[in-house]
Amino acid sequence: MYITSDFDSGNIEVINAESSPVQLAIRKDNNSDFYQWFHFRLEGEAGNSYPLRIVNAGKSAYPEGWENYRVCASYDRHNWFRIPAEYNGESLDFTVDLDRPAIYLAYFAPFSWERHLDLLAWAQLDDRVQLETLGKTLDGRDMSLLTVGDAKTAKHRVWMIARQHPGETMAEWFVEGFLEALLDDANASAQALLRDTVFYIVPNMNPDGSVRGHLRTNAAGANLNREWQDPSMERSPEVYLVREKMLAVGGDLFLDIHGDEALPFNFVAACEGIPGYNERHAMLEETFKRAFVAASPDFQTERGYGTSNPGCANMTVATNWLGHQFRTLALTLEMPFKDNDNLPDPVEGWSPARCKQLARDIFFPIRETLKVL
Repeated sequence: MYITSDFDSGNIEVINAESSPVQLAIRKDNNSDFYQWFHFRLEGEAGNSYPLRIVNAGKSAYPEGWENYRVCASYDRHNWFRIPAEYNGESLDFTVDLDRPAIYLAYFAPFSWERHLDLLAWAQLDDRVQLETLGKTLDGRDMSLLTVGDAKTAKHRVWMIARQHPGETMAEWFVEGFLEALLDDANASAQALLRDTVFYIVPNMNPDGSVRGHLRTNAAGANLNREWQDPSMERSPEVYLVREKMLAVGGDLFLDIHGDEALPFNFVAACEGIPGYNERHAMLEETFKRAFVAASPDFQTERGYGTSNPGCANMTVATNWLGHQFRTLALTLEMPFKDNDNLPDPVEGWSPARCKQLARDIFFPIRETLKVL
């Protein structure tokens, strides 16, 4: 048996390969105590079973994320399925029954840096798309922005950012699905929107953390979704660069795409705790949520985060800072790492395909919200 994580977004440490189960540990984000994302390859003899144990699961960032969790697995890195796991409050145990000589195992289906670059290259072939490099990350990677539509004539400006937390790969699967639908000439909803709306899309807010195999932080150990009030090029250039562009062009609707470790549902969190939250904010939020429920059986409003008290919002969080700065609707969209318990999938759980479908379903709530701006 051989285990390695020496590749893009890889993360695991072998503690004891001779024990049964094999003892593994997830590596912490650089300069941080956050950890939960894992991604590694196991090689062995096809037909054999390999019991594995992640010994430090109980002290991870979100230990409740292991409850009723199933491990993502793939032989070809394209088609992912789930393996049952057991969590006892300290460790996560699961067994791999090998059908082929090697298998990839991950916290969620990875979205590789190469796939990210392929997505940018594919999108910029469309004449309606402008690809712009806003600057560099701490590790020297490009911070890329896709502008879709005519910024000079557009009546509305919609921002979508994803993967501030790099381990939340479902966010970039969502963006891929959104771009595929937005640039589909046969998609009437997309074409109607593009007549008077320009979209500013950042598919990956945290390139360094993504490649390093981090759960939540960038190369410096900064949680980017706590940097929006006062970002810097030294600590959080990703937020600084994107925020500067937002301030330059403005925006009417802001969507920040994420994943939640514990809650097995799709939901949004708004900015109700910001100073100046008013009836207009509430009306836009209700319009969006009502339309999303109508558009997608995968979206719901019964389960989610608690609301902040008036004036008590954490203004370092993107959605709160954006909703206050631009006096408009800003939302955090959360998808599950586990499954959507309202419509569970026994084979794949919540999957890249479901992420992409949810992205196609979001066109209707965007259109309905822009109508009442």
